[in-house]
Amino acid sequence: MAALLFILETLVSLAMLAVLLRLILQWARADFRNPLARALLQLTNPLVVPLRRILPAVGRIDTASVLLVLLLALLRVSIGWLLPGLGLPPLLLWLRMALYELLSMLLWTYFLAIFFYALISMIAPEVYSPAQSLLRAMCEPVLRPIRRLIPPLGGLDLSPLWAGIAIQALLILLR
Repeated sequence: MAALLFILETLVSLAMLAVLLRLILQWARADFRNPLARALLQLTNPLVVPLRRILPAVGRIDTASVLLVLLLALLRVSIGWLLPGLGLPPLLLWLRMALYELLSMLLWTYFLAIFFYALISMIAPEVYSPAQSLLRAMCEPVLRPIRRLIPPLGGLDLSPLWAGIAIQALLILLR
């Protein structure tokens, strides 16, 4: 039973991560001609496109993707309660747990993206890669305000460090 629970929660979490990344990259206006972004679109299209026929986008907000990521968060929480035979949690607790899952995944996604973006920029600063392009599109909107407050010190950019500290503090507050 524990193995089945692990497999189902992992699959739902991966689907949630894929749709969340799709949303983040849309909001960051990433280049979807990038091969990694195109692969992410192809991976999530079977889930998003049917919903998009029902829910059109509202401005820059892809309502189908937003609804799908919320439904996947609710499903992930439901699996943890239904498989052990606990039934569904009370509605407000269920929604709160799903929101926690979603926010936690969003913050961890940004933490890891900023970490890898900083790492790649230190190892190969002038080399182009599709991953670096997506990470730049995703991380720069977060790092730019921090750079205005704390400018690079002689070529050393500490904004990823401060962003990571802020994200970890938010994760602690979220608990």
